[in-house]
Amino acid sequence: MNNMKTRKAKLDIKSGRVNLTHGAGGRAMNDLIEVIFKNAFDNDFLAQGNDQSAFDVGEGRMVMSTDGYVITPMFFPGGDIGSLAVHGTVNDVALSGAKPLYLSAGFIIEEGFPLADLKRIVDSMGAASRAAGVPIITGDTKVVNKGMADGVFITTAGVGVVPKGLELSGDKARVGDKIIVSGTLGDHGVAVMSKRENLSFEVEIESDSAALHTLIADMVAGHGAALRCMRDPTRGGLAATLNELAEQSNVGMCIREADVPLKPQVVAACELLGLDPLNVANEGKLIAIIAPEAADDLVALMRAHPLGQDAAVIGEVVADERNFVRMKTAFGGERMVDWLSGEQLPRIC
Repeated sequence: MNNMKTRKAKLDIKSGRVNLTHGAGGRAMNDLIEVIFKNAFDNDFLAQGNDQSAFDVGEGRMVMSTDGYVITPMFFPGGDIGSLAVHGTVNDVALSGAKPLYLSAGFIIEEGFPLADLKRIVDSMGAASRAAGVPIITGDTKVVNKGMADGVFITTAGVGVVPKGLELSGDKARVGDKIIVSGTLGDHGVAVMSKRENLSFEVEIESDSAALHTLIADMVAGHGAALRCMRDPTRGGLAATLNELAEQSNVGMCIREADVPLKPQVVAACELLGLDPLNVANEGKLIAIIAPEAADDLVALMRAHPLGQDAAVIGEVVADERNFVRMKTAFGGERMVDWLSGEQLPRIC
């Protein structure tokens, strides 16, 4: 027994690949967990070695969210599937107004996947978790036969606590409310697509992937009473998110093209690729619906935060029994901002 306890785990990280024994529950699986996962996610909860983690929570309502990540390519300018899995779930919890507390992580790994790439992903995930201050306290790993997955799939779940008295929900938008975005749109989707298609631009486009909880905490602390709801415009972009909120609240939305923040290189890339930037995914931006009297103050507060420097009011909630989302164009006309038809950018997050 002493020899087993003191045995040093071994993995050929440089040239080794995941095989089915790494998911079989034996020594090889233990080595994989010890060398790659425990080193990257190290915290007191994981050190207990249990199949679950118990934790205390403060006063308020509990919030829980879960999401799966299947992005192609797994490494892209500004991030990778590991950091994205942390940021996305932290944001989903935080957008309710909650303080994110803990994460879980589940990995489905395809046989033959390079151990070096797996370590890179897991290390990135651990670094993102530590930077956000939201530890990964439990998880699971499965290995499937070659051809049954596409490298690595990650599922994360997150829990947090919403303070008493704060209730943000997609059904609370009211006519006259202002629509705010926290920054430039389309960065993530275009960064991933440019890498996938081997496109290069004069100025590299990077994903906006980021954990937004500190920005959200400032927004809630400053104007929580005036906030109606917040969402992150991920798959389907701004267009899908506004249509969702319009239906939930039984209202319409009207935005102004001239006020929607877009980087020139993103606009150029979308024109080249035949994409509408309003449909392109974002992973480090949010949409806020807020009472009109607090909108300007909220934008000023957001611009003081590194993740909200390009925040802008882009439109308002209007009465419309059809729940249409419309945009006033730069040419003085008006067009519908409809749901995305089909899948513009598959495997984007």
